[in-house]
Amino acid sequence: MKKFISTLKNIWSIEELRNKITFTLLLLFIYRLGSFIVLPGIDPNKLTNLSNNASSGMLGLLDAFVGGAFSKASIFALGIMPYISASIFMQLMTILVPQMAKVQQEGESGRKKINQWTRYLTVIVTAFQAAAYIGYLKSPANAEALIPAFGAFFWVSTVITLTVGTLFVMWLGEKITDKGLGNGTSIIIMIGILARLPQSFGQEWSTRIAQRGAGGLLLMLLEILFMIAIIMGLIMLVQGTRKVAVEYAKQIVGSRQMGGARNFLPLKVNAAGVMPIIFAQAILFLPTIFSGFTGSGWASNFTDHTKPVYMIVYSICVIAFTFLYTALIFNPKQMAEELKRNNGFIPGVKPGEPTADYIGTIMDRITLPGAVLLALVGILPGIFQLVFGMSQGFSTFFGGTSLLIMVGVVLDTLQQIETQLLMRQYDGLMNSGRIQGRQAVPSGM
Repeated sequence: MKKFISTLKNIWSIEELRNKITFTLLLLFIYRLGSFIVLPGIDPNKLTNLSNNASSGMLGLLDAFVGGAFSKASIFALGIMPYISASIFMQLMTILVPQMAKVQQEGESGRKKINQWTRYLTVIVTAFQAAAYIGYLKSPANAEALIPAFGAFFWVSTVITLTVGTLFVMWLGEKITDKGLGNGTSIIIMIGILARLPQSFGQEWSTRIAQRGAGGLLLMLLEILFMIAIIMGLIMLVQGTRKVAVEYAKQIVGSRQMGGARNFLPLKVNAAGVMPIIFAQAILFLPTIFSGFTGSGWASNFTDHTKPVYMIVYSICVIAFTFLYTALIFNPKQMAEELKRNNGFIPGVKPGEPTADYIGTIMDRITLPGAVLLALVGILPGIFQLVFGMSQGFSTFFGGTSLLIMVGVVLDTLQQIETQLLMRQYDGLMNSGRIQGRQAVPSGM
């Protein structure tokens, strides 16, 4: 405890770090404040049905990402998610389209072009999702919340308001990244997820105590223990690496001997990060969008994460996207060329093509268990909801995208804080070693 208090004092004593933390908290407060501002033409006193309808299935997951703004018909109802979709699409294009790859390789100017195109695409995606959201608001189950006198202007005003709201949240995220602490977009998503935790925990607590008395208290304690165990396992999955021994040839430069050091090439077990889960959920979310966010008919199979059909399709998509995304971002040939250029080699393996094949084989072997574990993490909320009978809101904190994003963002933020401390000759956050952040993912995540 004394060490913890001392670390907090060291963090607050660094003016630059203190300003970054204060700036980040201020923008997050603005974001959370905007999440409670209701759209024009909506009666906030009649949103009960909307909240109930958006509390389960894929809509419940989307509502969790935006901190409950979706179920409140807020001006930030779509949150940062359209920007996430646009960023993922643009990153894939820079990998698959040679012309886009050339633009990205132009340095700072190329990066600005990609960011500008991402913003334009965000407007298009937001307008499309806003139209679907309007259809959801006008459905018979939610229509009572609409103010009839505002009907003539509702469609236009809602599309404009939701688009501007998403762009404003995007701007907040960029400002946090530039002048605050951590990746602004990721932190905004994490805050939206954490905003639902107290309410979900309170509902689960009251349900357990009311239903089973002392037995419910024991079951609640068991659920908390499972949550802690899953978080610890997820940290191991995020930070897990396969170290490949690398040696560098000795060189004589003048009177000094250079090289000859032995190092390791860390290969991530989960090199794709959270992207396969996001891709899989985006695919399963499409039927819900095309059904007007109602999830009726055949789309109902993909709106409930406790259904076997959902779990099977979801697991297959996660495993497939893990291999696909890893193949897109991981280039063994480029890695082998870099080693050869720096006079590095893997003991027992010839430089060049054999080294690339060796690295690729190792990566394939560790990607399979990583993909299976990632798929298991994705379906854990549904499993826990079935086994323990817990609410969906509370079950989302037992795995899936929500928990994976929170663990990754917390590790990244702590790593940046630790870097600032070590730069100023302070001790790090941990005595056992430095905190390792996750692998970089697109700007959207």
